[in-house]
Amino acid sequence: MSLLLLDSCHGVDWHDAAELMRRAPLADREPDMIRRCFENSDLVCFAMQDGKLVGMARMLSDHTCQAVLYDLCVHPDLQGSGIGGSILKRMLSRCDAPNVVLWAVPGKEPFYLRYGFRPMKTAMANFADPDSQREKGYIS
Repeated sequence: MSLLLLDSCHGVDWHDAAELMRRAPLADREPDMIRRCFENSDLVCFAMQDGKLVGMARMLSDHTCQAVLYDLCVHPDLQGSGIGGSILKRMLSRCDAPNVVLWAVPGKEPFYLRYGFRPMKTAMANFADPDSQREKGYIS
């Protein structure tokens, strides 16, 4: 099975993307919301295996100082197979900002440590629904 990495939203089945995010598990979002998020991002990457969407990620950047990686997810049956690393390396190689931050799903931090990411001591967030973020383990 060969892996194909695509750098465009062209031809993406957003229902498949929603199902992937739900199963990863990353988030439960409507397909149109996912489409808008990815189409409005500076960089995207979609991993296809045998014509099926198996992973994806997106990035926002000021193209000068900072970028933020969002929504990196891989199908649960394929996590640990190198697909996430391939997506992450592709995104970082295409990013023109020297600093990249991200949100890791609680428990996935060791994956990002392997690629040079380090925990931040002063990161903060203002959430519309802090209780749901607390329940998911993102904030205390």
